[in-house]
Amino acid sequence: MCRNIKTLHNFNPPATREEIRASSLQFIRKLCGFTKPSRANEDPFNRAVDEIAHVAHHLLESLVTNAPPRDREVQRMKARARSEKRFSASNGAVVRAHNHH
Repeated sequence: MCRNIKTLHNFNPPATREEIRASSLQFIRKLCGFTKPSRANEDPFNRAVDEIAHVAHHLLESLVTNAPPRDREVQRMKARARSEKRFSASNGAVVRAHNHH
C-alpha cells in the first residue's frame, strides 16, 4: 500500500508537487487502512491528503544538506536492480518449494 512513499529530499531535479501529493496520498491510505474512502469519509480523507502534502512541501523546502543532490536516473536504476534481485530471489524460492512436493 505504501510503495509510492519514497525519499523526495535532495534530488535533482527537485520533487514535484505531484510526487509529494502521491506520497501524501499513500501515507493517508496507510493510516486509514483503505485506498478509497467511503462517501462519508471522502472530505476528511481528501483534506488530510492536502494538509500532509502542504506540510511535506514546506518540510522539503526547509531541509538543509551539504550532500550533493542525488541523480534521479541513477536512483531509478538502483531501485530497478534491487527489485529485479528481490523478484529473482523470491521466484527461485517458490520454484524450490514446488520441487520439494
